Amino acid sequence: MKNIAILGSTGSIGTQTLEIVRMNKELKVTALSCDKNIDLLENQIREFAPAIVSVGDEHDAFELKKRIRGLSTKVYFGMDGLCEVAREPDANLLVNALVGMIGVRPTYEAIQNSKHVALANKETLVAAGDIIMKMAGEYRVNIIPIDSEHSAIFQCLAGEKDNPVKKIWLTASGGPFFGRMTHELYNVTPSDALEHPNWSMGKKITIDSATLVNKGLEMIEAYHLFGVDIDSIVPIVQRESVIHSMVEFEDGSIKAQMGVADMRIPISYALNYPRRMPLPYKGLDLTALKQISFLEPDRKVFRGIDLAINAAKRGGNTPA
Repeated sequence: MKNIAILGSTGSIGTQTLEIVRMNKELKVTALSCDKNIDLLENQIREFAPAIVSVGDEHDAFELKKRIRGLSTKVYFGMDGLCEVAREPDANLLVNALVGMIGVRPTYEAIQNSKHVALANKETLVAAGDIIMKMAGEYRVNIIPIDSEHSAIFQCLAGEKDNPVKKIWLTASGGPFFGRMTHELYNVTPSDALEHPNWSMGKKITIDSATLVNKGLEMIEAYHLFGVDIDSIVPIVQRESVIHSMVEFEDGSIKAQMGVADMRIPISYALNYPRRMPLPYKGLDLTALKQISFLEPDRKVFRGIDLAINAAKRGGNTPA
């Protein structure tokens, strides 16, 4: 039995994580958190019976306590509550699906309590990668990435411990605005930016994907996760989103991880690592693929990539 705590259980990654849990009787939920969606959190409490939960503020905590009166679940709130979830005593694995730098301290708390971390909160490593990865080494815990690209790299590196990496090809769909010039972007709206061509994700990451800022953040994340030089991480546009990233080795061999654009696959891999669990979803039909294309991102139009590279090179608190 693997016990898991989930930060951000009502968001896109959190709800998909619980979908995977429902299919695997070897997974048990011991703690959950959300910000404002206490209606959904209440339903999750009644279904999964976690020992503790946390919400964003004291008012919602008071309301939730009233609603679940008679149940054994304890309710916390704020940053202290997130840290309680992160260090819940019975949990073996923390799934960090928070949005933004608020995810840094709970990740720190989980590692300090010797818990493995399935990480979807990329800002944790962007803002504090040096600290987090050093701690993970000291406490001998795994940081298992949930981001599709980093999960792909993680999988490509399996069994390659003694083989130095020459290059990481970090793929991007290019988002809804790929191919447009700067003057064509003056009048785009948030709803335009939220029309991602391939992935169903939360609003923040979808917006960041439209500007390619997300790809810059992922470069910094990969730099910390895999210990390679930032100049060895090459962003490349793969419009079909069937290759989720690639690793090139010194002999010229390139390993790629392929699959449908479905976040439940990397989530399942992280929850069940190092095993793979059968999933009842439609897989990739290779015979239906018309082409697999690779293109360079336009860094003059989408400037987030170079901003991120410069921040990584400067180091210190610049990425934060």
